[in-house]
Amino acid sequence: MPLNKLIVPSLLALGLAAGLSACGQKTSAPTETSRVQSPVLGTFGVALENMDKTVKPGDNFFYYVNGTWLNNTEIPADKSNYGSFTMLHDQSVKDVQAIIQDMAKAKSAKGSNEQKIGDLYAAFMDTDKIEALGITPIAADLAAIKALKDHKAVAAMMGDPSMGVKSPIGGWVDVDVKDTSNYIFYMTQSGLGMSNRGYYLDADEKSIGLRADYVKFMAAMLSAAGEDEAATRASAVMAFETKMAASHWKPEKRRERDLTYNKMTMAELIAYAPGFDWQGMADNAGIGAQKSFVVRETDAVQGLAKTFAETPMDVLKDYMTIHYISSKSAYLPKAIDDAKFAFYGKALRGTEEQRPRWKRGVGQVSNTLGEAVGEVYVGRHFKPEAKAQMDDLVENLRATFKDGIDGLEWMSPETKIEAQDKLRKFYPKIGYPKTWTDYSALQVDRNDLIGTIKSANAWAWNDMVSDLGGPIDREEWGMTPQTVNAYYRPSLNEIVFPAAILQAPFFDPAADPAVNYGGIGAVIGHEMGHGFDDQGAKSDGDGKQRNWWSEADQAAFKAKSEALIAQYDQFEPLPGAHINGQLSLGENIGDLTGITMAYAAYQKSLGGKPAPVIDGYTGDQRFFLAYGQIWQRKFREEAMRTQLKNGPHSPGEYRANGIVRNFDQWYVAFDVQPGDKLYLAPEDRVKIW
Repeated sequence: MPLNKLIVPSLLALGLAAGLSACGQKTSAPTETSRVQSPVLGTFGVALENMDKTVKPGDNFFYYVNGTWLNNTEIPADKSNYGSFTMLHDQSVKDVQAIIQDMAKAKSAKGSNEQKIGDLYAAFMDTDKIEALGITPIAADLAAIKALKDHKAVAAMMGDPSMGVKSPIGGWVDVDVKDTSNYIFYMTQSGLGMSNRGYYLDADEKSIGLRADYVKFMAAMLSAAGEDEAATRASAVMAFETKMAASHWKPEKRRERDLTYNKMTMAELIAYAPGFDWQGMADNAGIGAQKSFVVRETDAVQGLAKTFAETPMDVLKDYMTIHYISSKSAYLPKAIDDAKFAFYGKALRGTEEQRPRWKRGVGQVSNTLGEAVGEVYVGRHFKPEAKAQMDDLVENLRATFKDGIDGLEWMSPETKIEAQDKLRKFYPKIGYPKTWTDYSALQVDRNDLIGTIKSANAWAWNDMVSDLGGPIDREEWGMTPQTVNAYYRPSLNEIVFPAAILQAPFFDPAADPAVNYGGIGAVIGHEMGHGFDDQGAKSDGDGKQRNWWSEADQAAFKAKSEALIAQYDQFEPLPGAHINGQLSLGENIGDLTGITMAYAAYQKSLGGKPAPVIDGYTGDQRFFLAYGQIWQRKFREEAMRTQLKNGPHSPGEYRANGIVRNFDQWYVAFDVQPGDKLYLAPEDRVKIW
């Protein structure tokens, strides 16, 4: 059963490390650092040299703000896309590398976080030893897969957290959204080596080509295991995965929270979806004693169980072998690692080169011991004044959101009371956890990389399932402080901003206030907006999923949402490839809400006085320039196709252009007129919150 933790939706899907449950030691205060006296970017917080003033703001605001940067910047060879988020991520990686190197040099006590961090990194970087060992470290596991006798034994192994083999069913622990005083295990469709059902089923030329490349990749994994007739057997596994893909729900359907809460006892699950040994898998995963589960994609799970039962044992074992080797490729000889990159990096995302080994080592340590690194990261890189300013910004946005709800013409007084209650109960987390994860039970052996990874996977899984039956931990974080991202968690009604995103271009204590409101203010508003997007609005201030809307208010909200869907459906980033307005709706509502609340908060901060003009730009212009700057990003074609297929975030150009064209004050700030390409008639502009 794949390891997972539900934290959705985040500001940007970057594939960065997610933190585990917080427990244990108390937080030590960040080290005091001196205040920066001048902005990091430009004279007021925007890199004006990145602009292309030959582009009319009303024709393409994204290019007006970022055009020179877009024209002059090449995507690094080890990346599929590049922009504001990835640049900050690169800096975070360098900062974490320095922390790891310092810990590796120290004479650390056995069992300490310093020893574990240093030894894990050293083991990952010892490529000579990895090459010398070959596949010996996983030979026993491959033999165990090969020795499986029946479907029941396969299902049991799929529940083993130390093995971590791919399974048609995945899951995680989270707060029960209809009983928010308890945790529950959520079961979900899984099992595909390519992340989206469309890769298996779509008839376009690109998808067909990817399928051929994927079969070659699977054959390479079988060959690495010493198996013969690899191509034929890989094709059989492809047929199995294609059949699973046909059962999978489409991504836009999976967003629907009303459809994905289906509570069942184990007995009900067994009766509903026969063909898979649910009890055996759950017992091995440590969740067999649970009285009930939430099954997300009902008929998909039912179809996956049927497909599993109908699939021959040899195909199932080949499937497990392929994905087991793939999951361990970073710890195996270079030929195996390169074969995986050739498909997932080059073919699927267009990345030209594998990331340097040291960067991947930093990522491994952050994935495995993230908060141990994060505690040091906060002390070195997070300014106390940044946290204080963020506290103020969050409360300013909350106050503005309150005024916005009060002023809504389309919402009834009764629904406004519920909305205000939810807003009042938003729980912000800024910078770092109040307590840090206790890693004392996690063992790291410098001489056994594979064994360490397996034990770390088991530790993380057991740490997660230990929440079941326990009290709700409101201080748990789903991201580490060194993660460049943010998120809203519906089940706890919380908004979370790790330390690493609180830097320029998003936030700079020395920048002009207009820039911080247009940057991190819009991010804060975005995450608040997720509490009121088309899915977040289905839960109340306590995180409980229930309908608190009147029928008329629901209809009005739906009409506004459908207008936004229609706008985004028209965007065509690549010929014939459009944004999926339904899939990206939650993020687009978040963006629209974010800029609306941030702008109003900025205006309120002026106290009725006019903003100064700086370098020829008014306060409103600086606000919108900052907003356009944070979405600066370039994609390789393959990565863009992947983004459009998987969503849910619109590409950066449309997060800028698609939002400002709905905002009246942007038209005034840049004198946008009818005939400009982004112009929308006032009656066609969408305003929700």
